[in-house]
Amino acid sequence: MAQADRYPAQGGLDPQDWDAFRARAHDMLDAALEQMKSAEQGAVWTPLPEDTKETYRTPLPREGKGGEAVADQLAQLLPYGVGNTHPRFFGWVHGSGTPGNLMADIAAAALNANLGGRDHGAMYVEKQVLDWVRELFDFPEDSSGLVVSGTSVATVIALKTARDRALGWASRKEGVDGARLVGYTSEQTHSCVARAFDILGLGSDALRKIPTDADFRIDLEALTHAIDADRAAGYHPFAVIGTAGAVNVGSIDDLSAVADIAAKENLWMHVDGAFGALGVLSETVRPMLKGLERADSLAFDFHKWMHVNYDAGCVLISSEEEHRKTFSERPEYLKAASRGLAAGNPWPVEYGPELSRGFRALKVWTQIAEHGTDRIGAMVERNCGQAVLLGKLVDAADDLELMAPVALNICCFRVLRAGLDDTALDALNEEIVIRLQEDGIAAPSTTKIHGRVAIRVNITNHRTKDEDMEILLSAIKRIVPDCSQEAAE
Repeated sequence: MAQADRYPAQGGLDPQDWDAFRARAHDMLDAALEQMKSAEQGAVWTPLPEDTKETYRTPLPREGKGGEAVADQLAQLLPYGVGNTHPRFFGWVHGSGTPGNLMADIAAAALNANLGGRDHGAMYVEKQVLDWVRELFDFPEDSSGLVVSGTSVATVIALKTARDRALGWASRKEGVDGARLVGYTSEQTHSCVARAFDILGLGSDALRKIPTDADFRIDLEALTHAIDADRAAGYHPFAVIGTAGAVNVGSIDDLSAVADIAAKENLWMHVDGAFGALGVLSETVRPMLKGLERADSLAFDFHKWMHVNYDAGCVLISSEEEHRKTFSERPEYLKAASRGLAAGNPWPVEYGPELSRGFRALKVWTQIAEHGTDRIGAMVERNCGQAVLLGKLVDAADDLELMAPVALNICCFRVLRAGLDDTALDALNEEIVIRLQEDGIAAPSTTKIHGRVAIRVNITNHRTKDEDMEILLSAIKRIVPDCSQEAAE
């Protein structure tokens, strides 16, 4: 049968029976709410069963299976997330989300708005969010920004602006061949900065990794020496990237001193604040971030310490003019107008690479509007206190060793075992983390501190309680004998 015969010309993709669809939607909402309500229970991480994996290895469907079958399959997926909603998800830096964001996602899906441009309601929500974060970080009133997928994309946008300014914007047409641009950052900075240098055609080798001090902050003297050496060698220093919350240990660079160097050397100052920048919400952390307000650009995530559901990040750039000059390109089919749907200029497409943009700003707006920054800041404060608590418990234990000073919300330590050399200890601690994950007790990650494997506990979760620190260490003590045997084998 021809396709035209199977599907009537007036038919679309909306439900034929809206009442049945409404019932399925209510069932899915109930299942989602039950999943969120029970986030503190059960295993932190449960791997997807093999038979369920098989349901995602099927051929491309020519005939749809129908809404009811799809809804059932969606509901079956709910228990098998990465685990970051659980209070003992301690790996990497994942926010834990909130039920309120479910409401925002439903509304955003119903609107199906494209925030690349034009004059419609969703645009004003994003403008409100950007006004709020300007105020939060004390950026200029006329600074510009975008809500993006995360800090990785935000970093590309910020550093492209820095690159193009350094080359007088000629690079937009002529490229960067022979420019010999170089930038500087701490060796603790997230790898997304080096990826941005690669994406922007500078090459990751153009990013100089500067050593850190005993507190894992960028060595300012080494930074100035590197700048001088590069200039003497004929390179063109153009940017310095300060770190507000190093992903390994949570350290924060002396941002005021970095800003002083940037001003003296005429460098663009970018701050990688993926999770740590939102420490401004905490009375305790805010003083550590002094100097951030002097940055030319800032990249950070809402989906980490603000607990907005994935994904939602942000870029702020102090000079709207330089930002727009870097990206603005309005062909005839995107012509501006003073009235009608093509009004509302300038459009977000003039500040980044995407014309098609989802309505991420709604869940950010919802989170801030529902809870307020004071309450969210209290969660930041509590997480930092829990990391300090864990550090004290580690220090008090004879068979544990703190690997770095506790900064912000991250505690790095390792298990000691008499008679094991460093290589064997590394294997033991790797095995402990895997066992904790597989047993569903907790989900820390590993990193390397001074060349040695450390158990890295990051606490970015509003559901985490102080007693979860005790539960973690008790579980480690219980499983160490078995892990020692496996590591030895």
